[in-house]
Amino acid sequence: MFKEYYKKLLDQLAVDYNATPGDFQSSENIITLPAWNEGRRKYSPDIFVQMATCGQNTVIMADERLHDFLRALVKDVEGHRLFEFESLLKLNEELKKYGYQMDPTHHMFLPCYKVETEARFRVKWLYDAEINSFYGDERFQNAISYPTPCPVRPDRIAVIAYDGDNIMGMAGCSEDAPHWQQIGIDVLPEYRSKGVGSYLVTLLKNKIIEMGDVPFYGTAAANIHSQNIAIRSGFKPAWVETEASKIET
Repeated sequence: MFKEYYKKLLDQLAVDYNATPGDFQSSENIITLPAWNEGRRKYSPDIFVQMATCGQNTVIMADERLHDFLRALVKDVEGHRLFEFESLLKLNEELKKYGYQMDPTHHMFLPCYKVETEARFRVKWLYDAEINSFYGDERFQNAISYPTPCPVRPDRIAVIAYDGDNIMGMAGCSEDAPHWQQIGIDVLPEYRSKGVGSYLVTLLKNKIIEMGDVPFYGTAAANIHSQNIAIRSGFKPAWVETEASKIET
């Protein structure tokens, strides 16, 4: 299963980073120019720096003004080490000259095996417009777009677990690129450590696979709890990425 999705990942990253699939398996770090290619994932209103690694080299898509600096930064450096603090700090200092700063890194997961689930909790499925009533609900800032819908990454499915009439948690997916569904999860504090998160993520992951789409999962480097939910739900680490954003004044 993982090999199938990994090949699709390389194709998607090539679109996202204006590169080729092979660029992400090169022995050399690669720098490309920004491009709004059709079908790319869109997380920022502009592209100044984005970088990704699948564990070997790193591909950096960046404004041409940064290329000389980046060539010096990446020379003779193992790709994954460009995501370490020392390298990111150097890049961040350079970005300040242009009014940008680095965002946090995102650790991304792909399915590696199917997890069979027995019915443990009562659930309700919501699709597209049925999700609308939950926008702005502070309980669900990860499962769906918060506080309002995101037109470029529309929420497609949400699954809610109930304890009687009380919501225990919600998992949702947004279509970040055509047929690429990113899963997010929120479990209410009083229901945590009961398996609700992994149950909902597993249900949603299996549903997306049945639809023929690609489920993927992202979390922060230090969010061990979230990473464990991904692993228990049949995901494994596949790539790491980050980007720059404008400094707010």
